[in-house]
Amino acid sequence: MKKILLVICILSMGSLAWAQSAPSLGSSASFAVLGTTTVTNATTPPGPPAFTTITGDLGLAPPGVSVTGFSLVPGVNRIVVGPSPATGVTAGLGVVTGTIHVGDAVALLAHADATKTYAALLAETCGTNLSGSDLGGLTLTPGVYCFDSSAQLTGTLTLSGNGVYVFQIGSTLTTATGSSVVLTNGALCGNVFWQVGSSSTLGLGTSFAGNLIAFTSDTVTTGVSVAGRVFALGGAVTLDTNNITAGACASNGGGGGGHDHDGCKNGDGDHDKDKDKDHHDKDKDKDKDHHDEDHKS
Repeated sequence: MKKILLVICILSMGSLAWAQSAPSLGSSASFAVLGTTTVTNATTPPGPPAFTTITGDLGLAPPGVSVTGFSLVPGVNRIVVGPSPATGVTAGLGVVTGTIHVGDAVALLAHADATKTYAALLAETCGTNLSGSDLGGLTLTPGVYCFDSSAQLTGTLTLSGNGVYVFQIGSTLTTATGSSVVLTNGALCGNVFWQVGSSSTLGLGTSFAGNLIAFTSDTVTTGVSVAGRVFALGGAVTLDTNNITAGACASNGGGGGGHDHDGCKNGDGDHDKDKDKDHHDKDKDKDKDHHDEDHKS
């Protein structure tokens, strides 16, 4: 029986290694949007001005000098501008609940930390190669999924279960109009990571989830909502009437397999309890025998 329990525990620990821990975002964790050349919120015709809400910080790292399309009304946005050549923010209707950092030390450090996260994601060992498959219609459990080149989402991708999800995409990520990433059975947006080798485009009305880190640029089209973060390490982030929320997208470090491991420890604990109980019963019997002998004498 002990051998069987040992095998089960070893297998469970193997699944733990598979579940892994979420890579640290470092100082970039407070950011919902982070760009490198520009961050632009569309404010021009032919459509109406774009009202975008960013819950979290927004950052622009050098060589970018200006963020475009966010409110300059006193009290609406907090803005910190770094040294020249950073110039600040061009007026628009975008609102940021955190702070807009333009070319300052905070944005620079966040960019460096996001770059480390990207490298950590890239170094993960691919568990399932989905090259040539559309993510739409799939239900996936925690793991590392890779695409040799581009990835497409048309429809609904369901992520089921508490654990870490890593998507390694060789080149581009594109979502079709009205697509969505749905989290079920304990899946958390903070544990979902998209490492994109070049650029991403989130199509009209997409409902997206996770930490999106593109090597070059991100285009977030009209009506897109993101529960998570949108980072571009080498180029622009382009926004248009979006709702991007990092605040509710914290990571718990995975934990999908942790219950199995705890189960092993609980199993050993129960075994120890049984041994303790046996010793306790034997001690009680010995005490009873001594008591009987004393009584006879």
